[in-house]
Amino acid sequence: MDRKASIPRDEYPRPALVRGEDSWVCLNGQWAFAFDFGKSGREHGMIDGGEYPLTITVPFAPESKLSGIGYTDFIAAVWYRRSFAVPEGFSAADSRLLIRFGAVDYRCEVWINGRSAGKHRGGYTPFAFDITDLVTAGENVVTVCAEDDTRDPMIPSGKQCPARENVGCMYDRTTGIWQTVWLEVVPRTYIRSLRMTPDVDGEKLDVTVFLAGDRGAAGISAFASLDGDAVSSVTVPAEGMTVRLTVPVPSPKLWDLGKPVLYDLMLTAGADRILTYFGMRKVALDDRAFRLNGRRVFQRMVLDQGFWPDGIYTAPSDSELRADVERAMAVGFNGARMHMKIFEPRYLYWADRLGYMVWGEYPNWGLDDREPGALLAMLPEWMEEIERDYNSPALIGWCPFNETYQEKNAEFLAAVYTATKAIDPYRPVIDTSGNTHCGVTDVYDVHDYEQKPEVLRSNLAEMTDPTKPWHNSLNPVCYEHDRPLFISEYGGTRWLIDADPNDPAWGYGDAPRSLEEYYARLKGLTDAMLDCPEVMGFCFTQLTDVFQEKNGIYAFDRREKFDRETIRAIFSRPAAVEAEERKK
Repeated sequence: MDRKASIPRDEYPRPALVRGEDSWVCLNGQWAFAFDFGKSGREHGMIDGGEYPLTITVPFAPESKLSGIGYTDFIAAVWYRRSFAVPEGFSAADSRLLIRFGAVDYRCEVWINGRSAGKHRGGYTPFAFDITDLVTAGENVVTVCAEDDTRDPMIPSGKQCPARENVGCMYDRTTGIWQTVWLEVVPRTYIRSLRMTPDVDGEKLDVTVFLAGDRGAAGISAFASLDGDAVSSVTVPAEGMTVRLTVPVPSPKLWDLGKPVLYDLMLTAGADRILTYFGMRKVALDDRAFRLNGRRVFQRMVLDQGFWPDGIYTAPSDSELRADVERAMAVGFNGARMHMKIFEPRYLYWADRLGYMVWGEYPNWGLDDREPGALLAMLPEWMEEIERDYNSPALIGWCPFNETYQEKNAEFLAAVYTATKAIDPYRPVIDTSGNTHCGVTDVYDVHDYEQKPEVLRSNLAEMTDPTKPWHNSLNPVCYEHDRPLFISEYGGTRWLIDADPNDPAWGYGDAPRSLEEYYARLKGLTDAMLDCPEVMGFCFTQLTDVFQEKNGIYAFDRREKFDRETIRAIFSRPAAVEAEERKK
């Protein structure tokens, strides 16, 4: 299955579960395209033909420059169409043909040769349809319709702007296909997904294999290796479509920050064989700190919103996804909040490969949690995210909500927290980041964009004083000293490198008058948290400028705005919570 170099984003899209190079065909590239502002495409015969007057470059959304269209006003619905050939060697007698979508925003239906293959709801998670019985020899046609409305209170849209023009911290929208589309040939019985849980103390990896297709695998075999050397192997019978096995990992070498030891794992189920990887590491909390592999680690996080000037939600290349992780590490950050967006899988792949911690989040803005249908609108997609990213050693916690306010539906938030803990009991969960918590959370999380270092120090002193009520947002709530404290947003100071008096740049507080004043303010704010023994970590706003929001360490086009070593020294100096443990 040859792929031309001209195909955009043609790297393997699912690096955590890999089949052979001859098992997949990338369908990125040129598709016929049509806007459907009236959502009347079905009536106009778009399924069987219709008029597709435009051409779009998939996987870039029509709002983006890289799509070749760049239309940024509201789009109610869009249609895509292209032909494809059945992969060479495919035979329905011994294999299945799947069509896979990395993400389509928001409601999607797919047709093959005019027959519906299936529907999916949710703008951020992958889905697949078995099209074995829908394809024919020779040319086939795939048609896709996506509907999206960021003003619909039942559609979570994250930082996509609900107004016509970008404003403040809200940005260009994304409609339709924005991650890779591909065909995959799999055996009649195949491995659908995995759940891998490292047990460092038990020197083993617990694996659950989820099969799909026919019932026919006699057993599951696993072979673990490290740098090409065999570690262990195990074979178990496959009774049913869910199979559990334990892979011994004697004297495990640990995945750690900047030192990411990764083991390889080959799994076979009948005719199916997949390759994956895993990291042996453990995460935990004590009453003040986050622990990685048993030691206290101060979380020096950065807010990464995952936007690009030319691709919006979609990185222009895989190398740029990697480079964003490297840019963050270069200035002293050891992790990121993947903020208000479910990032591309290959971003997590590079975080795994480079030893960089991340918090998994959900784009809850746009969803009215007071509506009765909110749980149904969110929870299935949130569960899909947890399933997709569960195996990443870089992922050290979950945060399903950001900045919910006093009028929030506390029962809804608590239900999602409880569901998250039931699915993944091994990682900490923040019920809602910033503002008002709902009463259940593993971490007490605060946003503070105070620009005066002495005031931030005073805020922290008040917050951590158990004898005084501290007002977080509109509610009089006290920091609970049985849980770690995370200042998960701070900074956000406006700073421009292109001096344009007409630039409508947005940021928090008054911009410093000089670069020296910027460094002094950043150091003062950061020192306030590093010096507080109650604080387990911070998250600086933000990695890059995003459209009109000009408060990043880097510009939106990733140019450097500051001296790298000066910034690194500020963010990476020792923290009180780490020093306390070293004294013991």
